[in-house]
Amino acid sequence: MPDIAQLENELNSSDPTERADALCSISARIDMGEIRVPGEKNEVNLHYHTFFSYNSEGWSPSRIAWEAKKYGLSIAGIVDFDVLDGMEEFLAAGEIIDLRTTVAVESRVFIREYAGQAIHSPKEPGVSCFMAAGCFKIPEEGSHTSRLLQNMRVLASRRNIQMLERINLHLGKIQLDYEADVLPLTPSGNAAEHHIFAACDAKARQVFGDNNNALAEFWAKTLEIAKDDVEVILRDTPKLHNMMRNKLMNYDGAEDVESTTDTFPPIEQMIEMAQGMHALPMAVYLDGTNPGESDILKLLSLMESKGAVAMNIAPERNWNINNPSEKIVKLDNLAAAIRAARKIDFPICVGTEMNEAGLPFVDNFHAPELAPYIDDFIKGAYFLWGHTFLSRAADMGFASEWARAHFGNDRPAKNDFYERIGRLASAKKIRMVASGANLRTASPNEVLRLLQV
Repeated sequence: MPDIAQLENELNSSDPTERADALCSISARIDMGEIRVPGEKNEVNLHYHTFFSYNSEGWSPSRIAWEAKKYGLSIAGIVDFDVLDGMEEFLAAGEIIDLRTTVAVESRVFIREYAGQAIHSPKEPGVSCFMAAGCFKIPEEGSHTSRLLQNMRVLASRRNIQMLERINLHLGKIQLDYEADVLPLTPSGNAAEHHIFAACDAKARQVFGDNNNALAEFWAKTLEIAKDDVEVILRDTPKLHNMMRNKLMNYDGAEDVESTTDTFPPIEQMIEMAQGMHALPMAVYLDGTNPGESDILKLLSLMESKGAVAMNIAPERNWNINNPSEKIVKLDNLAAAIRAARKIDFPICVGTEMNEAGLPFVDNFHAPELAPYIDDFIKGAYFLWGHTFLSRAADMGFASEWARAHFGNDRPAKNDFYERIGRLASAKKIRMVASGANLRTASPNEVLRLLQV
């Protein structure tokens, strides 16, 4: 009988059947008392990237679900760039081990009204990350929504290839091939920027072999830093990859609006895709240091007018900062972002991405810098899970016809309802509720009473 370490390794298998079997084995051992899991903590992470985009540990959706259960998270969520390849696996994993799970797809979009201002990237005016959150079903093949989702993947691939062409200009004999060197690093051919830097790192080590001196000289010249510094950096993978990004990615900037919309989907298109899936269009906040986020209420209000209903934050990058003056600025910006979200009734969903080595498994919910916002973070997580639960049970989520019929434009009441659903509903209740009476004829209060049983 395989031990837990072996089963955990199998959770990262490239074979989805092997991953599912391993998780079922773990679940069975939990039920028999052979594996003990902790009680739930008042902590959440709704932003894990899986190996379908980039996870620094190489974790699959099933492995993330198990690690979340083993830690005691109340709710766990995955977010992958440009694909929903891990969605069905992660939601199923939640039912298997009784873990509340949510899914989002993230992409980089172009906001025409901010064409002259940097939002998330100083060298890419008008470009912002954005999410379709609370996803629960794959769009029907051939549908308009399916084509919009596929277009995101196509545009991301095009951006990667263009980026690789720019990087290769700096690499001399260390030339990368997208299909041969980059795509094998991801199980479904959906590469992220991190895969490109990992491939670049690996290719250089392969070319120079055991000649560490030549490797250090190559990177010293390429990154324009002292050789002694490179020898240290070569032992710090995240720092090396960040230096590659800063030195090798020569952004041309957005010369005009039309060329940018050929590279990034317009925000309206991603919102349309989210709405077509009955998912939730979700704005993404970075840290407020770029001009486009300097008036965060203005930016969020614009997104709200286009259909956004919530906001995502990665708190770690906004408070866990060594430079004291930089930390003060970002904490002030974070406070302004949360005030803005509260003002327009945007639930806030948070998490650390695990798409870079060294990031924590979960945000430090005990940090005094985050203490004023923990209630916002927890409420936002239960809101998103409540939407996901009712969406999966009966397509009665936040964006459903049922919700519109019962709540109309009363967003605070609707937010409160889905948060209450989230607090009442466990993952294992989905099938019970879905197989019961026709929920779609029930009122919100009747649905709440049903879940209280």
